[in-house]
Amino acid sequence: MGIGDRVTARWRPASPGTAAASAGAGSSAFGLGFPELLAAAKVGAPWALEAIYRELHPRVLAFMASRAPREAEDLASEVFVAVAEGLARFDGDERGLRAWVFTIAHRRLVDTWRRAHRRRTEPVEPADLVALAPGGDAEADAVASLSTAEALSLIAELPSPQAEVVLLRVVGDLTVEDVANIVGRRPGAVRVIQHRALARLARRQAGEQV
Repeated sequence: MGIGDRVTARWRPASPGTAAASAGAGSSAFGLGFPELLAAAKVGAPWALEAIYRELHPRVLAFMASRAPREAEDLASEVFVAVAEGLARFDGDERGLRAWVFTIAHRRLVDTWRRAHRRRTEPVEPADLVALAPGGDAEADAVASLSTAEALSLIAELPSPQAEVVLLRVVGDLTVEDVANIVGRRPGAVRVIQHRALARLARRQAGEQV
């Protein structure tokens, strides 16, 4: 298992149905009936919409909190309004749904940055991230506690392209290919950015442990 897979694995809910989430090898965060759930959500069934919201909202909120903490709640809400409005036109599997939701989230974030005429990360207190986050070698050590607010805070301090890629991979639980589509880069470039980001986190953690 590569370092990216180990990173992502730490953010998967500890339930039997999600033990192999990102790889998409038949497992599902929504159980075995995702097609039925999606069909119900498309016609507005409250239980189905709630299931999608419950699974993805904490991840979207954590992503927003690390990039635009002052507006995270509003942005996450806007994302799920857009999801509810556009779900009838969505066609795909669970992996596709996750990528689609985070594509909307990324676009909302970019729009917010453009409106504010800035592209910088606002500081966020680690304590504020605790409630927002979903429940060997140097790089592995660097991500050993990625489920903590401290690690999220460190990610937020990375250069913007690196933070964006790591957050989408870790918080969004997206594949390299999905992230590449969202940020408009080639998969190889995303892998390089991710590697540099994790190496930077490893160096930062090693320095703090001295």
